[in-house]
Amino acid sequence: MGDEYLQQFLDETTWYNHIVLGYLLPTNLWYPLPHFLQTWLRNYLAGTLLYLISGFLWCFYIYYLKRNVYVPKDAIPTNKAMLLQIYVAMKAMPWYCALPSLSEYMIENGWTKCYDRVGEVGWLPHLLYLSLYLVFVEFGIYWMHRELHDIKPLYKYLHATHHIYNKQNTLSPFAGLAFHPVDGILQAVPHVIALFIIPTHFTTHVGLLFLEAIWTANIHDCIHGKLWPVMGAGYHTIHHTTYRHNYGHYTIWMDWMLGTLRDPSDEEGKKVT
Repeated sequence: MGDEYLQQFLDETTWYNHIVLGYLLPTNLWYPLPHFLQTWLRNYLAGTLLYLISGFLWCFYIYYLKRNVYVPKDAIPTNKAMLLQIYVAMKAMPWYCALPSLSEYMIENGWTKCYDRVGEVGWLPHLLYLSLYLVFVEFGIYWMHRELHDIKPLYKYLHATHHIYNKQNTLSPFAGLAFHPVDGILQAVPHVIALFIIPTHFTTHVGLLFLEAIWTANIHDCIHGKLWPVMGAGYHTIHHTTYRHNYGHYTIWMDWMLGTLRDPSDEEGKKVT
């Protein structure tokens, strides 16, 4: 890639920085910072706001506006439990945001297969690359997540932080990012590795990384959406109670192929009988 082409990525990330930081902070606090630190600060502030605002709105809707509709009253987590989840997530957030900042740095320097505009490849190849990207991410997160359970030291020192939430009344949308920071980064790493293998639209990559905050909130709200083959909260709640099933991220395919799938409908059937 030539310098002129790479400048497009730099211009785009600079534009994102100016939009987010320009609205949230006085110019003299962020403008003198090096570009990489501006990018990290933008990711940190945007990620924090996305996590907190989406989490509060989600909890307000399902626990108060729709109380007893989606979640039984005795399954609603306490405010103390949710505040603890926020505390754990906020401690990890500065570290989480290093990953997208690093991926943007590598993209700006031409180390990846990213492209800047869909028109450079065409819509059909773009959709094909996006599909391959999502398949790769699903594969990578499944195995990363499974190894965080199977390798005992990784579970004990990293993933166990997240699995203290092991009952329905301890899970909430705020648990979605309540990880040890290294654990959270490891599970997001497939998003970055994919950039070196699969041509990827830059803005789509950034958007998918930030949508992880919404997705992880969704799969921790304990509401079974019954949208096959999506790995929704019904499946993920089982993961938190059995520890040995439903490692997948977006879909059930990897668990189905490798024998680790447990269906919420089967669990409901057992309760009835």
